[in-house]
Amino acid sequence: QLRLVESGGGLVQAGGSLRLSCAASGRRISGWAMGWFRQTPGKEREFVAAITWSGGSTYYADSVKGRFTVSRDNAKNTAALQMNNLKPEDTAVYFCAAGKGVHIRAISEYDPWGQGAQVTVSA
Repeated sequence: QLRLVESGGGLVQAGGSLRLSCAASGRRISGWAMGWFRQTPGKEREFVAAITWSGGSTYYADSVKGRFTVSRDNAKNTAALQMNNLKPEDTAVYFCAAGKGVHIRAISEYDPWGQGAQVTVSA
C-alpha cells in the first residue's frame, strides 16, 4: 500500500521561499503521477501542480505558474514542490497525492493522499 508523508511546511514572509517534500513508502511511485493540492478553511481543495510519472510533463494552476516548481525523484521515491515568491494568498494546507488517471488536475484522480503540511505566508 502506497503511503505519502509531506514535510517542509512552515511560516515565511511574503516574497520568501519554502520547499515541500513528499516521501513515499510501501510502493514505488514510478508508475504514478504526483500532484500537489491545497486547502484553506471553508474552501474546497484546489489543484496546485502535478508531474507525470516520468517527470516529462508538469502542470500548474495559473495562480502559481512561474513561482512554483514541481519535481520528482523516482529513485528516491520522493516528490517536491519548490515555492518561490510566496504570497499571503498561498497560505493553506498543502497535500501531495498519487494518481493514475488521465485528468491530472482533477482531485478525483488521486488516491492516496498525504496528511498535509501547513504553509503560512505573512504579509
